Amino acid sequence: MNWPHVIVLPVVLPLLAGAVALLVERRAPRLARALSVGMTVVLLIVAVYLATEAATGSVQAYLLGNWKAPFGIALALDRLSALMLVLTSVVALGSVLYACGRGPHGPRDTQGPHYHTLFQFQLLGLNGAFLTADLFNLFVFFEVLLIASYGLLLHGRGSARLRAAIHYVAFNLTGSALFLVAVALLYGMTGTLNMADLALKIAALGPESAALARAGGLLLIVVFGVKAALLPLYFWLPDTYRAASAPIAALFAIMTKVGVYCVVRVTTLIFGEGGGVVAHLATPWLPWFALGTVVLAALGTLAAVQLRTLVAYLVIASAGTLLLAVGLGSAGTLGAGLFYLVNSTFVAAALFLLIDLMAGGRGAAEDAMVPAPLAHRAAFGVLFFVFALEAAGLPPSGGFIGKALLLGATIDVPLMAAVWTALLLAGLGVMIALARAGSTVIWKATDANRMQTMAAQGDTLERVAIGWFALVMLAVIVNAGAVTRYAESAAAQLLDRRAYISAVLGAEPVPPAWTPRSGMEKP
Repeated sequence: MNWPHVIVLPVVLPLLAGAVALLVERRAPRLARALSVGMTVVLLIVAVYLATEAATGSVQAYLLGNWKAPFGIALALDRLSALMLVLTSVVALGSVLYACGRGPHGPRDTQGPHYHTLFQFQLLGLNGAFLTADLFNLFVFFEVLLIASYGLLLHGRGSARLRAAIHYVAFNLTGSALFLVAVALLYGMTGTLNMADLALKIAALGPESAALARAGGLLLIVVFGVKAALLPLYFWLPDTYRAASAPIAALFAIMTKVGVYCVVRVTTLIFGEGGGVVAHLATPWLPWFALGTVVLAALGTLAAVQLRTLVAYLVIASAGTLLLAVGLGSAGTLGAGLFYLVNSTFVAAALFLLIDLMAGGRGAAEDAMVPAPLAHRAAFGVLFFVFALEAAGLPPSGGFIGKALLLGATIDVPLMAAVWTALLLAGLGVMIALARAGSTVIWKATDANRMQTMAAQGDTLERVAIGWFALVMLAVIVNAGAVTRYAESAAAQLLDRRAYISAVLGAEPVPPAWTPRSGMEKP
């Protein structure tokens, strides 16, 4: 890597952008908006660059403050973290463009205070969580992204958002408290929270420490299960995602993936093969809970009476599918899950935006699944059909490729019958739910009046945001071979933890990008 400090840019840039936006947003709101959009574009460029670096197979570590691990704070970049950075920046760009659109009641980023400041701090927390190599700093970045999400969820006001925010805050504060308990248990036994160092020290624990180590590890996975909306910890998600404004719900599509990412990271690095007394900690139970999550989420889509609630259950179903791939524990299932991760994130974000644009032109009906006047039925029908194909996993969509890879990878596993039955029946349920929603909301709709037509048309930025997600989903399908190879390589890298441990513990300090002058030097 030509400039080693580039790894820290996904954390530093949104921090600076959020701070500057806070200073200028009242006097120059257009400047704050331009800064937020521009910084999100820069983050996308940086993320793509880091992904090309990670694709070479090397793990890059960066020592903040130049304190060697495990004593200082370390960041680490591998294929998985680079993939998550790219997904975050892609979703963030579509979300911020849509938020800057006109909207039926004015630009959505002006319907509450500090939108772009909170948005950038949310990106700071997300990127930091994907890059950190330390459990305590993972907790810190979790709190940053959660605090920002509290403000973003309330953005736009309304009693429904307030109720959802109270439940969301209470649930996540409980999860954060349990996170600290789990971290304290692991630190008390090993004396470290650096994940690479923890992987070595926890593997060296004797049988006398097995019970306490397993308790700490299981509690940690439960906390991540809360973030990932794993059964039975997903009940907070449907109301929260339905109450959030559309661009925030689209950004929240990556939030559950933070929990999935953390489960992947700790179950492969710390609690996987070579984990000693905590080896394969999640293997016996995680696949069953994931299967239950998929089935109940499919039932939730069938029972939904609002389009936003339906999409929220699609997010839960995708999280369950991903955790199933993780729980099965093979390189094939993990690689298939990472491919599915890409598509499921994009389609959920796109559906939240599309449904919001449709709801703006349906009058009092909004997103309720009842016949109502709708403008531009043909255009909405085509887009909804394409996104529904992706969400249901029907050919030739990227969702179909991901599920086909996952089913193919489970042919030789003991749970093959249960996995195939649950995924196929859940897929059928999702397909029926989406078909019912499309036929009710679009094909049974009547013609809209002129005011509804103008509201549903959307402005340029809103159409660009939806088109952006359609474009990236098409790019995934066209480049399915390359994405599959990257996902399989990332899975293989995760299961061979030696490179990650060596990179983090062996990282050397690098010279600072610049040395500030104290004013005491001689000219």
